[in-house]
Amino acid sequence: MVLPVDRWYPAIFKRHSRRTYSAEVPEENKLARLDHVCREFRPFPEVRSELVRRSPETVFKGLVGHYGRVNGAPIYIAFIGKMSSPAVQEAAGYTGEGIILEATALALDTCWVGGFFRPEIVRSQIDIQEGEKVLSVTPVGYTPAEKTRQEKIMSRLVKSRLRKPLAKLVGGEIAAPWMEKALEAARLAPSAQNRQPWRFRVEKDAVVIAVDKSFSTSSISKRLDCGIAMLHFELGALAAGVVGKWEILRSPDVARFVL
Repeated sequence: MVLPVDRWYPAIFKRHSRRTYSAEVPEENKLARLDHVCREFRPFPEVRSELVRRSPETVFKGLVGHYGRVNGAPIYIAFIGKMSSPAVQEAAGYTGEGIILEATALALDTCWVGGFFRPEIVRSQIDIQEGEKVLSVTPVGYTPAEKTRQEKIMSRLVKSRLRKPLAKLVGGEIAAPWMEKALEAARLAPSAQNRQPWRFRVEKDAVVIAVDKSFSTSSISKRLDCGIAMLHFELGALAAGVVGKWEILRSPDVARFVL
């Protein structure tokens, strides 16, 4: 599946996490489109996405740490990976964010949930193959125009709308306008507890993404967060007319974007 840059790049600037949903089930044409993208958008063979047409109320745990319970969502999507692959985490982030941006383009709301859900419940509702693991899920649906009081509190706790400036994220000279556009798109990527663990290193004719060395209390892999940023970066590059590809690297580097 070719990246639908005209749909997904604008969605980067519209996407925001929501945890309180109405009971309204999205229209069938939107669900059909989401299901199609889940099946067709598989840039990494070790990761797949599955639309689950049932309420995820039993999937989500209660209030844990800085995160509030997800309430009222009518459906959800599971992101599943083959754990034998050393690149499964970044593949899950890249793939899952594509599905989330498609939902955003369909005027639906979502929320990455990587740590506080019951994977055993998800496994009981979908077919899981040997060696696979549910790495993350997202509720999908419509939300109230205004955030609830609990959502506002959670947003303030994790400073969800704040992002580090590029100067703190990038090493090396940003030599071209396309690169700045791509890096800005990556800067806006969501991450667990808004930790923004990606760091970019500009090389000749390439940009490397790596994980930072900061301590994190989250159990969610930083490489999964970096996979999300990888997709944002590539969409920004494509929006600027530049085509490249990602080469997966070994830790602490994650991948290299080569023109």
